[in-house]
Amino acid sequence: MLNRAGSNRAGSNSAGSNKTRPTPERSKSTVPADKKQGMLFIIAAPSGGGKTSLVSALLAGDARLSLSVSHTTRNPRPGETNGKQYHFVDRQEFLRLVRQQAFLEHAKVFGHHYGTHAGALDSQLASGRDVILEIDWQGAAQVRRSFPGCSSVFILPPSLEILRRRLSQRALDSAEVIDHRMHDAQSELSHWAEFDYLVINDDFDTALAQLRAIIRCTRLNRVHPQNQDAQMLAQLLVNG
Repeated sequence: MLNRAGSNRAGSNSAGSNKTRPTPERSKSTVPADKKQGMLFIIAAPSGGGKTSLVSALLAGDARLSLSVSHTTRNPRPGETNGKQYHFVDRQEFLRLVRQQAFLEHAKVFGHHYGTHAGALDSQLASGRDVILEIDWQGAAQVRRSFPGCSSVFILPPSLEILRRRLSQRALDSAEVIDHRMHDAQSELSHWAEFDYLVINDDFDTALAQLRAIIRCTRLNRVHPQNQDAQMLAQLLVNG
């Protein structure tokens, strides 16, 4: 289900992340007068919410979309390629970029640093491509301040039980880390109203179709009507 979720509002840090978000000085647009600036779409979800799989499917089916490739200090997972899913760098290089204020936003999550390179994102948008940015709720809040015209989507799991099951089935984390991620998930879910749209990832194909509809309508300068069911689910998930 999809929904025009609500208004933007500030929130506190979630338990699993330590956020430091200096906003770099942004230069004036370099888009030629005869070329249209690309659109920015933010997609966020709690860990295990299916965000990465949905984004991969979106990119595969829409030649006008590209991914903003973040920098990270974590090790690549099986199937990940440097420069495709992430730019994998060591801590020293990441902190050098922080000192240079190269990041639009950056975070330390579960012991690893993540950041969105401001110059790279500006270049993608200036080329006329529409860009997807996978990020957490706090990063989304920072990016919205620099790109107030962007569209943001929060992916909801159908239940906390299913979210835990998905985290366990992907076999990437210990039971202790999964417990930590679940604790963080409820904090993240409490910020659902900061996003423009909600999509419930119960059935993958349905969720994918709804994301495509959001992108299509945004390109046409249209919005979807509110869906009270999605808001009710979000409130239930927050309350546990």
